[in-house]
Amino acid sequence: MKVAGLFAGIGGLEAGLARAGHSCLVLNEILPAARAVLDARFDSVDKSDDVRAMADLPAGTELVAAGFPCQDLSQAGLTQGLGGQRSALVEEVFRLAARSRPRWILLENVPFMLQLGRGAAMRTIIAALEELGYLWAWRVVDTNGFGLPQRRERVYLLASRDGDPADVLMADDNPLERPVTALGQLAHGFYWTEGRGGLGWAVDAIPTLKNGSTIGIPSQPAILLPDGRIIKPDIRDAERMQGFQEDWTMPAERVVRTGMRWGLVGNAVSVPVAHWIGRRLLDPGKYDRDRDRHLPMSGTLPKAARFDGTRRHAVAISTDPLGIRSKPLATFLRHEGEPLSVRATAGFLSRTRVATLRFPPGFIAAVEAHLRIVSSTVPSSRRVA
Repeated sequence: MKVAGLFAGIGGLEAGLARAGHSCLVLNEILPAARAVLDARFDSVDKSDDVRAMADLPAGTELVAAGFPCQDLSQAGLTQGLGGQRSALVEEVFRLAARSRPRWILLENVPFMLQLGRGAAMRTIIAALEELGYLWAWRVVDTNGFGLPQRRERVYLLASRDGDPADVLMADDNPLERPVTALGQLAHGFYWTEGRGGLGWAVDAIPTLKNGSTIGIPSQPAILLPDGRIIKPDIRDAERMQGFQEDWTMPAERVVRTGMRWGLVGNAVSVPVAHWIGRRLLDPGKYDRDRDRHLPMSGTLPKAARFDGTRRHAVAISTDPLGIRSKPLATFLRHEGEPLSVRATAGFLSRTRVATLRFPPGFIAAVEAHLRIVSSTVPSSRRVA
């Protein structure tokens, strides 16, 4: 299919779709750092910046792919819903779809939108799609089940005018059993910037990669390795955890500082997930209607649902279409990583001491042991995060 990539970021959706055989007619992205990446990685594709300035989609567009801004929908963001200035830009997708009538629309965002305002944002989106004459299906999918050591759930909403999106998004289901905490045996990812009100935690994986700050301060997870060391992963391994090749975001350094690359990677769509959707678009399966469940008219929404043209249904299905287990996190890493500094480690521990959280047995002791080691080996002048 011919694809128009809106809010393309660094091209995760489009790269995955291209691997499946689809091709881009245009890539739309307003952030200069992300545009630098797109210019380097999709050099022959037309580009545009502000989606609001697009009068129409390119002639021949069959699929609109849009990972629209999530800042107003994220639990870590402003949680303003579609009333927020950034996330409201999804309305531009509907404006362009109403003019060009593409066969398919693929949207991606954070699953918190299924809870925010008791599902108000998603209900607004699906109502707009129905008004335009589209069938739709959504499903929360975890990157971790695509052979990558990152726990990253995202909701993918697929809509169509001439096919059943459930035959694409719901045809595969291979639930993957996740490992349990095993300190000293497996690597464990966590966010050292937390520790008081919450703890991003993942076993044999990292928790969801995040956007960094707007001034380029990276938001990196930490990894407690089986040997007791605590490191921050290298940006090149972070890119790989999203399914990109190493240094995919290096072109961004032409216009911004190195730290901004973390935000670009954290905002991206995981390439293997987009590849799976792209393959299923070419070769749909068959949705099993025995999975249909009742979808309440109000309240928090389920992780999967569909619209058959007459009724909306909840769908009983896992977050693992393929269920591909990753290499152990400790062996997945190709680069040494930087030890978590004295300052960062001490700050994390100070927050845990006033927290009411329950931490995995042995975890705090491991962090304290790491602090003793880095305190004895790192000069005080270099004790920064």
